[in-house]
Amino acid sequence: MTRILSLLVLSLTLLLSACDDSKNRLSVLSGPTMGTTWSVKYTGTPDENIDSLKADIEAALEQVNAEMSTYRADSVLSQFNQAAAGTLVDLPADTQKVLKAAFSLSEMTGGAYDVTVGPLVNLWGFGPESDRFEPPQADEIEAARRRVGWQSLLLDGPRLLQPGEVYVDLSSIAKGFAVDKVAELMDKHGLKSWLVEVGGELRARGTKPYGQPWRIAVERPIPGVREVEQVVALKDMAVATSGDYRNFFESDGKLYSHTIDPRTGYPVQHALASVSVLHKSAMMADGLATAMTVLGPKEGMAFAKANELAVFFIVRTDEGVKELSTPAFDAIVEDK
Repeated sequence: MTRILSLLVLSLTLLLSACDDSKNRLSVLSGPTMGTTWSVKYTGTPDENIDSLKADIEAALEQVNAEMSTYRADSVLSQFNQAAAGTLVDLPADTQKVLKAAFSLSEMTGGAYDVTVGPLVNLWGFGPESDRFEPPQADEIEAARRRVGWQSLLLDGPRLLQPGEVYVDLSSIAKGFAVDKVAELMDKHGLKSWLVEVGGELRARGTKPYGQPWRIAVERPIPGVREVEQVVALKDMAVATSGDYRNFFESDGKLYSHTIDPRTGYPVQHALASVSVLHKSAMMADGLATAMTVLGPKEGMAFAKANELAVFFIVRTDEGVKELSTPAFDAIVEDK
């Protein structure tokens, strides 16, 4: 009798396990944020409930936006940008973390990455101010350049000193940070396999249903065309892509990219069409992708190899686009 009961219990357990197919069911949540969209895909079931998970995600994204947006006049960052010279502005912990990461990237890249480049970005028509369809005058560029330089920023504990007319723009790193914040929430809610995306920046953990990897497509850098250039399988990794083929203007037959080189004051002019960076941190992948776009294929490749970064470049040539990648990138792709 005991043996029969044991077999019945075992059969019932197997039946219930078969009915609970949450590990092989893909769930999706999404919504608007930061002038773009967010989405999470996951398998399994949150420890609490789906409504609680979505509410926590939306609250975290709203917090990042309220602190770091340059499009919101009431954000902490906008208050700093509008402050008078000599003002000390208290920064929340998350903004401090992002700013410190930005400082590190600026130092590593010799100023190719600079979050104070905002005056130049705005002058060229790629910021929250109005668009433009012709390049600014040389004297305007020089005036804006005098307001640019990350070294002028002094972070004293939680307080950031406004030296005067310095405009900080964290858009090149804040979305990646937001991805990391949402990733932390996915873990907190007990989910083991997920893909988080905010405005095109992504981070993954685990696998899709039935053990399939999260596959991410890197677009072919052709304006107006949606084609795949490379497919990357992500596992416990983030990816960020930056390129000049979506946001630019043309004047007198010349294209002007939205990526401004802080060292010159002008849009980048090299042959790099797009760059994708793999990193454990979406925040670092986001900032590094911008830095690589400024550095270009030659200087960027040297920098990436020296720092053992996983980077994939797409470069324009007379014969079409050419793919370049670092050994660290190749090792990750081949390992999948």
